[in-house]
Formats: sequence, C-alpha cells, structure tokens
Amino acid sequence: MRNILIIGGSSGIGKQLTLQLSAENRVYATFNKTVSADMENASFHHLDVGSPALDFDFIPEIVHGFVYCPGSILLKPFSKLSMSDFESDFQLNFLGMVKVLQQILPNLRRAEQASVVLFSSVAVQLGMSFHSSIAAAKGAVEGFTKAMAAEFSPKIRVNCIAPSLTETPLSEPLINTESKLMNMAAKHPLQRIGKPEDISHMVEFLLSSKSSWITGQILHIDGGMGVIK
Repeated sequence: MRNILIIGGSSGIGKQLTLQLSAENRVYATFNKTVSADMENASFHHLDVGSPALDFDFIPEIVHGFVYCPGSILLKPFSKLSMSDFESDFQLNFLGMVKVLQQILPNLRRAEQASVVLFSSVAVQLGMSFHSSIAAAKGAVEGFTKAMAAEFSPKIRVNCIAPSLTETPLSEPLINTESKLMNMAAKHPLQRIGKPEDISHMVEFLLSSKSSWITGQILHIDGGMGVIK
C-alpha cells in the first residue's frame, strides 16, 4: 500500500481526493480550519502552512505521492488590491507549498518512484479581469513545476493541474444563486462548471504508475475554457 500526503485534504477537491485514494492507499491528510474525522486508511492532522515551523512527525519514512491542495480566490480590480493581498496569495499558493516540499523531500526520495501533483489555475494562461493576484501566484507554481520536474527526474515526477471554476466551498460565493451558477456554466464550452471528482480523477491518475511517463506537464482540466470558444 502506497503512502500519500495530501495538504488540504478535508474540503473541496482535497476531501474528494482523500475519499477516493483511501480505497487503495494509506492517506495522510491535513486540515487547517475544516476538521475531519479519521476514516479507514486515512488520517487527518492539523497543519497551517503559514506557520513558521511545520511538524511532519505524522508521516511515514517513505512517501509515494504528494498533493498540495490549498488555494484562494481573491477577485478584485488591480487598483483595489493591496500588497498584503498579493503577499497572502503568494504565501498560501506558492511559498507554503515550497516549504512543505522542502521538508518532505527526503521522504519522497526514499520511494522507488514518487509523484508530486500541484495546482495552478486556468487564469494563468487565459487573461481574465480581476485575477491578477491569483494568476501571479499560480504562474509561479507552473514555472516551479517544470523546474522541479527537470531537477527531480527520473525518480520523482512533478505535474500540475490548472482547473477552471470547480464546485467547492471556496467557490461558493461565486455560484450561490441559480443565476450565478448558470452564468459561470455558460462561460465554459462544456456548459457546466467543474465537480471535485473531475479533478480528483486526474490527480489519482498522475499519482499512479499509469502516468509513469508523464512529468513537467500543466494539465488543463477546465471544461475547454482555456483553449476553445
């Protein structure tokens, strides 16, 4: 049984992924504010990636897969964004991930083959108004993905998923009425927003040996929004 570490595994895509992966893997999931009870093959541990020191005593010596799920949706005109807004987005989406990866890298290296899955956003490649802060932070994640894929090969694969709007607690303010939901769905060629399982199935694939010849990729799971009209 493989050991998988999921940062942010108690809500949204991370929660779906924890449920899905625990069927055939041992999952070590973290939460910050949304508490979850342990389940078969999955344990939950409190972790705030913004803390100065992170404690990973709960993970095993060998980690076969690592997924970093925390994210943010801060949509404001550039003129209304403060430096602290940019710093908060960068801290949560990029620096927090870097801090975790640096600490668990020895555990990943002990695996015969390991896989890392990170998250970007459709807003990085598709220019979108009011997305300057999150696009900048996720753009850093995309560049980092490719650099680490080169540096860690051949033992550790690193890939990144760039979703469009997905139905999670984080996106709830954008889809909390029928009209909002219909408007957001209409922006996508497939005429709906994403569901957590649309993303989690791809993450599961990237963690598995079925994707053993895939690394350094930015995979757009976005209902076609990023490439077609």
